[in-house]
Amino acid sequence: MTQNLFTIFNIPVILGMPLAVLIIMFPSMLILPPNNTINNRFSSIQQWLIQLTLKQMMMIHSTTGRTWSLMLLTLITFISLNNLLGLTPYAFTPTTQLSMNIGMAIPLWMATVLMGLRLKTKTSLAHFLPQGTPTLLIPMLIIIETISLFIQPVALAVRLTANITAGHLLMHLLGTASLTLLSIYLSSSLVTIIVIILLITLELGVALIQAYVFTLLVSLYLHNNS
Repeated sequence: MTQNLFTIFNIPVILGMPLAVLIIMFPSMLILPPNNTINNRFSSIQQWLIQLTLKQMMMIHSTTGRTWSLMLLTLITFISLNNLLGLTPYAFTPTTQLSMNIGMAIPLWMATVLMGLRLKTKTSLAHFLPQGTPTLLIPMLIIIETISLFIQPVALAVRLTANITAGHLLMHLLGTASLTLLSIYLSSSLVTIIVIILLITLELGVALIQAYVFTLLVSLYLHNNS
């Protein structure tokens, strides 16, 4: 049972070759440049969403931080598309893999930290030792602040992985239960199917919210270091 439960998170393989790279690249192929010189309704809604997202994330940033606008917009679009495509039947969700999420979190976190050390060296180093700290607590506070700094990308990746994985596991369990109840109690299976439909609706929101939370936290790290 445990093996069947977690096989949905295995990376698809064809002829011994993993398809993870192709699956990760697939969402970017869905975004095509507009061919019309006049905007239609879809492109107008798309531009409105882009402006709304950038306004929410960039309003607190300085001029230096706003140079990351394209990066953050690409990040939230990439994660959102991967999460949404993972809700389709028989689809593999790359964001359930902790290795991929850490691979996204560590470079972005490291870039913000290095930017802070380059632009605001004294302020960045001052976070390790708050003003007015007693002398006896200085070594302990430096160790604690250093650990909390290095935990940031891990927490960023684990949060995304755990939320997406939990939703997929719950849908898988309820789907298995509804198929079992279908041959025993029809009324109970109908209730389970209704719960699954509501859960899918909830997971659509979770997929978008988690992409926004991941990007927003990267934006906050950038704000603290720019």
